[in-house]
Amino acid sequence: MTLRDKATILDIAREAGVSKSTVSLVLQGSGLIRPDTAAKVRKAIADTGYVYNRGAANLRKAQSNVIGMVIHDLTNPFYAELAVGMERAFQSAGVVPFIANTAENPIRQDQVLKSMLEQGAAGLIIAPTRNTQPEALRRIEQAGVPVITIMRRLPESRLPVVAPDNVRGGALAAEHLIGKGHRRLAFLGGHADLSVYQERLQGFRDTCLRLGIPEGDITIIEGETNRMGGMACLNAAVERPDHPTAALCFNDAVAFGVMIALRKRGLEPARDFAVVGFDDVVEAQHYIPALTSISVDTASLGERAAHTVLKMMQTRTTRAEDQIGSVTLIVRDSCGPNRAMGDVK
Repeated sequence: MTLRDKATILDIAREAGVSKSTVSLVLQGSGLIRPDTAAKVRKAIADTGYVYNRGAANLRKAQSNVIGMVIHDLTNPFYAELAVGMERAFQSAGVVPFIANTAENPIRQDQVLKSMLEQGAAGLIIAPTRNTQPEALRRIEQAGVPVITIMRRLPESRLPVVAPDNVRGGALAAEHLIGKGHRRLAFLGGHADLSVYQERLQGFRDTCLRLGIPEGDITIIEGETNRMGGMACLNAAVERPDHPTAALCFNDAVAFGVMIALRKRGLEPARDFAVVGFDDVVEAQHYIPALTSISVDTASLGERAAHTVLKMMQTRTTRAEDQIGSVTLIVRDSCGPNRAMGDVK
């Protein structure tokens, strides 16, 4: 064997004249091996330059204390706050979390997940990217490691999910806006292929219809889930002849963009157009006007996700019940009563 060759357990076994299982027991520190045999194995390890991959061994034994957190967009304040909540819970349990941002790239996500498993992650929490393929997560399931998804429910996946009650949140927003006298409403931002979007829109639209808002008076505009997306959605909405006077935004980032776009048109949030966000990130209470938002209790949601995967590790199972967290409407200053909005600029 040359120095450029990477020694294996089989090489050690041949060098020491023992079986592979004997080498494995010595590496694990077992007391079942006779001292003279163990000494022979250790000498062979030194002679061949073998390096023990403890990460791989821990994965096989399910004794690693490392958990991977794979997040699709850490630039989104909501997911950054969520990651902090999970990290805090893991640290209190003596577990080391590793965080990776996949930037909504499913190829990058596959690479990160593969690397984390190779490094011995004993559990995974995934906030999956758009266009995550079911077969990609099936490969993760087959690895026998506890895995949960957070926020986004994946079609054709059996992985447990931890998420807020998005349907209820959409309903609360609709009730609030209609209670303010608004009759032409909008749902702005988000992508229709995501479960979070579908659930929030379902709660919003169903409640509007139940409370007497005609389908034709509900404007739905898809868009990016950031400030730029919110600006684009608002501009598209107010250009319509019978434009809405109020909106539930897919998330708080979209809501901030909506309020920016309103001011660029000489309109004032709350006074001229009511805005409700979703997630209740920290910035919502400090924005001007302070944003009315659906709170998902980010810290509690992160802790719930952490505790779910920890319990799966402790019980050595890859199955768990879905965890759906409660939501609350936090009323602030961004929703005024309905008033006829004049000509938009």
